[in-house]
Amino acid sequence: MIRNRILAFLIVMVSISCNKNDGNCPDVTDTAPASEVATLKAYLDAANITATEDPRGFFYTIISAGSGDQPSACDGVTVDYTGELTNGVEFDNGTDVSFNLSQLITGWQAGIPLIAPGGQIILYLPPSLAYGSSGSGTIPPNANLIFTIKLIDVY
Repeated sequence: MIRNRILAFLIVMVSISCNKNDGNCPDVTDTAPASEVATLKAYLDAANITATEDPRGFFYTIISAGSGDQPSACDGVTVDYTGELTNGVEFDNGTDVSFNLSQLITGWQAGIPLIAPGGQIILYLPPSLAYGSSGSGTIPPNANLIFTIKLIDVY
């Protein structure tokens, strides 16, 4: 009986330690080439869109900042989102969808931590911070992408 309790305790402790965010999350340091940044900036200017440029080479507009703790690169997040090509064609959307940030495209890893739960952001991503030269599904190679993301929860 005591052995079973000790075993159960050890299983719980190992499980907790495996899920612990110990602050050793890598920073998102990937940057887009200047040529991609220039192309994306030209699109934003032509579309008369005002957005903030991140040093890593993407642009963003914070619709609302949210409140509470902003996610780190190792956190899980629950979001509502839409993804569009720059021609306005929606290629994806989701409601109340959960992801681990470390498993997402670089632009999301860098952009979502700019807001807190309840916040909403529009990310304008160059190809190298999204799906690159290979594309994905209906996303063509070397596509600039626009994501509107509402952060529901951080876990």
